[in-house]
Amino acid sequence: MKKAFKTEIILSTTQRQKINQTIGTCRYVYNLYVSTAQKYYKETGKHLSGYDFSKWLNNIYSIKQDTWIKEVSSKAVKQAIMNGDRAFKNFFKGIAKFPQYKKKKNQHVKAYFPKNNKTDLLVERHRIKVPTIGWVRLKEYGYIPTNATVNSCTISQQANRYYISVLCEVDSAPIECMAKQDGIGIDIGLKEFAVCSHHEVFPNINKTAKIKKLEKRLKLQQRRLSRSYEQNKKRKVGESCYKNRQKQLIRLQKLHARLKNIRQEYVRFVVNKLVKAKPAYITIEDLNVQSMLKNRHLSKAIAQQNIYAFKLWLLAKCREHGIELRQVSRFYPSSKLCSCCGAKKKKLSLSERVFVCDNCQVERDRDFNACLNLKCATAYEVLA
Repeated sequence: MKKAFKTEIILSTTQRQKINQTIGTCRYVYNLYVSTAQKYYKETGKHLSGYDFSKWLNNIYSIKQDTWIKEVSSKAVKQAIMNGDRAFKNFFKGIAKFPQYKKKKNQHVKAYFPKNNKTDLLVERHRIKVPTIGWVRLKEYGYIPTNATVNSCTISQQANRYYISVLCEVDSAPIECMAKQDGIGIDIGLKEFAVCSHHEVFPNINKTAKIKKLEKRLKLQQRRLSRSYEQNKKRKVGESCYKNRQKQLIRLQKLHARLKNIRQEYVRFVVNKLVKAKPAYITIEDLNVQSMLKNRHLSKAIAQQNIYAFKLWLLAKCREHGIELRQVSRFYPSSKLCSCCGAKKKKLSLSERVFVCDNCQVERDRDFNACLNLKCATAYEVLA
């Protein structure tokens, strides 16, 4: 079984410079491929494959101009080209939007290093050997298994920190899970992150004082960065404040990364706690998140919930522990059905937080009533 491990690495000055150069070159080559493929399609009406562009880049372009492209790992540059090729193919298939240029401030580009020799990607307790970089120290000792076979690795940069993600082949030992006979229905919302049918409620972490304090600091740092751009519009040629602005940008990136890590860790905490309950099955609802984000009043709150990441992590854990994951249709009226008698309520506004059945007059919390209906749903799709 293939499994990925991601952890932070500590680099020397020379290694940091080499990786920055590799990431910058990959970003430049990706943008060059996007512009070249676009021009080629307008002239010929055909798609420029990544292999043809790679031949032109190595044999013609990098010899006449931009010779510094060959100073970094050729495999990393080739992977950047193939990423652009895949982006165009997904666009033609209708899966994704038109490929956009990669920006330095977004830090979306990663450096890819495959295993070329037997001595590459050797893992020890505190370090790993990366091709063309050498031995790199791991910040978290013993996290990457030393007995696993590593096939490739990618190094990324975020908020002035560097991370390595390795793809390993590990032995897939089945996890024994004594499952209960009962299942769990989960209703995901905004007031509470998740309300479960076994009387467990996970609150919305974005309403805590810690997150609000960080968002307040983020707003302040964003204003400072914006003020820096506004104040330096009238500067003369040669006068620059790039270093101070770059420091401010790093402060902003650190706050964004911290908020992102807190929210992702909370999602993993919720999923691990649900799996540890050892249910026979877990039922969730197929939410149309893309349409929900069009509501300008709730789009920010919905995006901060990480609903898609919750679904992916829950799917992986259910497969690992042998738990059946069910998904009901997005048109299933889980909130309007009475969990006691099954009667359907015709009108139920979003402001009504207490469900009152018109047939049996039972009163229950709206979200808890929905999760009970999800638990007892008979029409569903099995994901895992």
